[in-house]
Amino acid sequence: MSRLWSPFVQNLVPYTPGEQPKHRSFVKLNTNENPYGPSPKVTAAIAGTNDDSLRLYPDPTAGDLRQAIAATHGLSTAQVFAGNGSDEVLAHAFNAFFRDKGPVLFADVTYSFYPTYCNLYGLEYRTLPLDAEFRLDPAAYAGPCGGIVIANPNAPTGRAPGLAAIRDVLDRNPDVVVIVDEAYVDFGGDSVAPLIAEYDNLLVVQTFSKSRSLAGLRVGFALGHPDLIEGLTRVKDSFNSYPLGRPALAGALAAWQDRAHFDETRAKVMASRAHVTEGLSAQGFTVLPSQANFVFARHPDVAGADLMAGLRERGILVRHFGAERIRDWLRISIGTEADCAALLAATADLVAH
Repeated sequence: MSRLWSPFVQNLVPYTPGEQPKHRSFVKLNTNENPYGPSPKVTAAIAGTNDDSLRLYPDPTAGDLRQAIAATHGLSTAQVFAGNGSDEVLAHAFNAFFRDKGPVLFADVTYSFYPTYCNLYGLEYRTLPLDAEFRLDPAAYAGPCGGIVIANPNAPTGRAPGLAAIRDVLDRNPDVVVIVDEAYVDFGGDSVAPLIAEYDNLLVVQTFSKSRSLAGLRVGFALGHPDLIEGLTRVKDSFNSYPLGRPALAGALAAWQDRAHFDETRAKVMASRAHVTEGLSAQGFTVLPSQANFVFARHPDVAGADLMAGLRERGILVRHFGAERIRDWLRISIGTEADCAALLAATADLVAH
């Protein structure tokens, strides 16, 4: 710790991102990146911003991008917020809607950035246990609280709670904001965005990082009632009025407009996910049903840490979490067909020994 840090910084426990190796080539199945590149229209659009216009600030409202997203969802532009990746959007939402309102509720096994945000903003929070099959129990979300966050599908489990369960939670909590984090929804989940018309306290957060192959561009967005979007905008404009540069705005708009590429690549990922699930199951793994671009799996005879280490020795990176309840599980991103074949060959070798 530095003597120059404030006590606040000294007490922070930052989120730990997945490994990004620099000195060795791996089959990289640890950070849920899309194995297929973005639409060629994206790279062309980004190249088109490499001119004198870079001396000018970008549109602080991300108006064209928000308008395109709104049109797809049958919403007004006033119901769409854009930010620097869904992580920034979520951070602004925690700040805008959860301060001084009581404990924030989220699952005990879910995206590990949620408690990090709470600690950053000094928010009380309470985790609610998923059941033995890692499913959400809507009844657990009854009673006074300061806000709720649900991942749909959940990470790292890959399970989607389902529209009925999320509607149940919304019905039980009309007076606090319910954030539904849909980073992976395009890989087979059902978005709750259509419920925005019914619930003014619902905020749906999505990203361009996964299904549109733009993790390196950092673009995320939120959908909700105009009052929620105005609240996010007030926070954003008190922090950074220009979160998205001209290349990011141009690339994201091109990605959103190329529906054919989006559908083609996510279909490939879902097909490979089915193949990996079948292959791991045949090797004795338990694999949870997944609606994401990864699977969550464990083997009864090999510890999760040992599996992760063995895969790394064989040139394959996966994600392992040390929390007690999931210490024997691995989160395995879905790669190309060749990546998935390498994974299954490596796991077959590991469990055979």
